This record gives sequence, C-alpha cells and structure tokens, in this order.
Amino acid sequence: DQDGQNHRYLTDGRSLVLTPRFSPTMQQITYMAYYNKKPRVYLYNIDTGQQEVLGDFPGMTFAPRFSPDGKKVIMSLSKNGNSDIYAMDLRSRVLSQLTRDNSISTAPSYAPDGRSVTFESDRSGSQQIYVMGADGSNPRRITFGEGKYAGPVWSPRGDLIAFTKMLKGQFYIGVIRPDGSGERLITQAYHVEGPTWAPNGRVLSYFKERPNGGSRSAQVYTIDLTGFNEMRVPTPQDASDPAWSPLNP
Repeated sequence: DQDGQNHRYLTDGRSLVLTPRFSPTMQQITYMAYYNKKPRVYLYNIDTGQQEVLGDFPGMTFAPRFSPDGKKVIMSLSKNGNSDIYAMDLRSRVLSQLTRDNSISTAPSYAPDGRSVTFESDRSGSQQIYVMGADGSNPRRITFGEGKYAGPVWSPRGDLIAFTKMLKGQFYIGVIRPDGSGERLITQAYHVEGPTWAPNGRVLSYFKERPNGGSRSAQVYTIDLTGFNEMRVPTPQDASDPAWSPLNP
C-alpha cells in the first residue's frame, strides 16, 4: 500500500529486478530483470503469477512502461552500444522503432492522452529531456538549464513532467511543463532518483540513498508537489524504483 502496509513479494529474489511499472488495469507489471545474466523486459501477471519475456532480442531491453491504453509497452533496446526507443504492440508483438539517433535515447514515458512521449537523450552532448510524437515524430529538447536531466515521467494530469537532475555533485527531483517552461526543483539529496506520480498528480514518490559507512542505504519517500511533507515509506528492506499504481477501478 502507499503507506507501506500489506507488503508482499512478487518475484523470488534470485535475479535482480528493476523499474517495475503497473499496467492501467493493474493486472500486469512490466519490469527489467537480469535472468541468466541477460537484461530483458518482462511482463508479470499479478493475478496468475505468470512471467514472460517481452521479445528475445540480441541486445538488452530496459526502461519499460505501458501506454495509457495498456495495449503497448514502450522501452529501450540497446544494439551495438547504442540505445533507441521502441514500442511493442502487446497483441501482435510487432515492434516499432521510434528514435533513430547515434546517441543514447532511453527512459520513455507516454503523455496521459497517449499522443506524445517524453524521454532522455544525450544527443546534444549531455543528458537532456525531449518530447516527441508517439510515433517518434518531431523530437524537441525541453531542458536547457545547468546540469544533466534524466528519468522524465509525465504526470497523470498531463500538465507536468517530473525528472531527476544532477548538478554540481547533487541530485534533485524536479518538475517542468511539457513546453520546457516553469522548471522547479522540489527536493535534493546525496542521491535521489526515480520519481513516480500519485494518480491525483499532486504527490511524487522516489527513492533516496544515504551514505551508510562503506555502503549505501536506499529508501522510498513521498513528497507533495509543493516540496513539503516529505515522508519515508517503510519497507522490510532497502527499496528503490517505486511505481504508483493507477486508482483502483
């Protein structure tokens, strides 16, 4: 639950699992897992417990998210040291390439109307946030501030994009409008990353790492969009990569 109660494990812990994301119906989760040392995108059916790999490609696949209608998964596919963004139709399993650039493009996230996609790319020389059509058309850069920008996530209301920013050795969680205006930093820490939106678009969750002797400890937090009321979400062990579910149907 969003307050940390009723915790249960979905995977058995034998392989590293990262970036879980709910489907709009909450019946499935897509994630990246290192099964047999191969990073691949998987689907997990919450009702049946069935897991399946989403395409067996020669390169690694990662950073998956569902489309707003739940009919596609958008993700990154790495070939020959370069990553581009692809969308897979879950019914036909047809894969469509959306970006074609010699630089890295990753971390795609659909707008709530499904017509646009935000993503990060270093095609300008450093990590920045871009917006393009859902078919890959008209990519345009929207971040021009100091530092590097990563992990953009479109808000459920469509009015903002949350991101992670790295500047002068510090990490920040911030928001920006889809046209690139109104950038605002909400919280900062030694390492803070992975924002995800509450369904009402007013609260963000993310994970924060703190130095702990020779190691680091990661925990999940929530914070209001105003930058106030930061709270830790209790988890049985260290936790990262939170993903807020849609509202219960």
